[in-house]
Parts: sequence; structure tokens; C-alpha cells
Amino acid sequence: MTADGGARSGIRIQLVGGPTAILEIGGVRLLTDPTFDPPREYDLGPGRVLAKTAASALQPHEVGPVDAVLLSHDQHVDNLDETGRAYLADVPLVLTTDSATARLAGACRTVPLWETVELPRPGGGALRVTRVPALHGPEGSEPIVGEVAGFVLSGEGVPTVYVSGDNASLDVVRTVAVRFPRVDVAMLFAGAGRTGLIDGFLTLTSAQTVEAARILNAPHVVPVHFHMWRHFTEGGDELDKAFNDAGLSERLTLLAPGESTQVGGAPA
Repeated sequence: MTADGGARSGIRIQLVGGPTAILEIGGVRLLTDPTFDPPREYDLGPGRVLAKTAASALQPHEVGPVDAVLLSHDQHVDNLDETGRAYLADVPLVLTTDSATARLAGACRTVPLWETVELPRPGGGALRVTRVPALHGPEGSEPIVGEVAGFVLSGEGVPTVYVSGDNASLDVVRTVAVRFPRVDVAMLFAGAGRTGLIDGFLTLTSAQTVEAARILNAPHVVPVHFHMWRHFTEGGDELDKAFNDAGLSERLTLLAPGESTQVGGAPA
């Protein structure tokens, strides 16, 4: 129920693949971290190759109109690839970090940490998009991995949704939980990503994804970015087992590319 006793609508999440998902909430349509390239290898320098292992479920022309893109960061090809960069030229607004805005042309808008952008909703009101922190690796790895954003979506009559971005820190999750004591849906970037870039995980492990769900007390958890790239060390099977072992399997929704779910609503 909402504060005024009315029904709370849910959020529809369609997984395109990797970190890319279409979010429909309160009449607003969003896309996260655009990645559409076909399976291929990316040579990033000596000893650094990222490999996409499966095709995205949709191509840009199949996504349909969006009101904004939530771009956690631009500096890694598994979060913004070549086709995704071209796609940004055709969207009305990209909410992202200051460093991404400096590097990218087009409709990028910096959202400072803990500040909020209001997106108009059909029929009146606004969807609030708040920038929250993300740490894309172990403590101290920021100079190597760069700036990353997470987001919280909120508003009257809609669920509060945490979109973690590439975050590997449970301390960051705790900080978000303090600021947003009610999170209805947690869209967590998982997969226990590892590369030669740093010594440690770049995204949440399956066990950490469970712990994040506990910290947030989120009744709905929809992991993304845990497949389709070779550098992920844990996938859907590990996530399913971790939530089952923790007795939290009813909270978990695992989507395959192209699949969608509607979660976070409440009856009148």
C-alpha cells in the first residue's frame, strides 16, 4: 500500500542481456547500460581480453522509445559497447557519472552522488531517480576501475527499486539501505566478475547477492549481468543455489535474455 492507502503499481523488467534491461515503472520507460554487440572478443591491451559469449535478445531498433538511459559507467565495454554508444545518440536523456558525461557526446546529464532527477510521468507527478554509490571492485580499486553509479527509483504509487550498477561492496549496499530503508525490488549486478585488471571480484558473488537482499530486506531480487560474458565466474545455477540454501528462494527471479517479470506491486 502507498502512504495514502492506494495501490502501488509494480515494475516490469525485461532482460535484454548482460547489464541491459528495459524497466517500465510509473509510466516511465528506462534502459540500463546499453550493450547490443554480437558475441565477440575485445582486445583491451596486453593480457586483457573481454569476451561476449552470447547474443543480446534485442537490438536497438527493437527496444522501442525510452524516456532515459541509466548508464552506470562508460569505461568498460561490457556495460557500454560499440553499438550501445551509437544507440545513445538516439535517446533523449542519459543519466550517468560526471566522468562519463565528460567522455560521451549527446544527451548525457551528470547526476551527483545522492542527488535526484525527476522524470515526468504520464498524467502528472514524477519518477525520482537518485544517484547512489557503487564500488566496482575491492576497497581502493577506484583509481583503476573508475567511477560507477548506482540508482534508486522511487515515487508516489510505485515500488522503490535499487539498481546497483557494477558494485562489489556490501558496505555500499548498507549505505544505500540507510538512506532508503524500504527497497521493494533490488536489481543487483551479480556474476562474481573477475579479470586481470585487479585482484578481487568486480561484481557481487552469489553469496553477496543473498546478503545484499538481507541488508535491503528486499522482497524481490532480480539479478542481472551474471551471464553472456566469459569473465563471470558464477551464473544462474550458483545464484539459485545460494538463495535456496539461505531459505530466500521466494525472493529470487532469474531471467534469461528476452524474458520479463512484473514485481513490486501491491493490491488496493
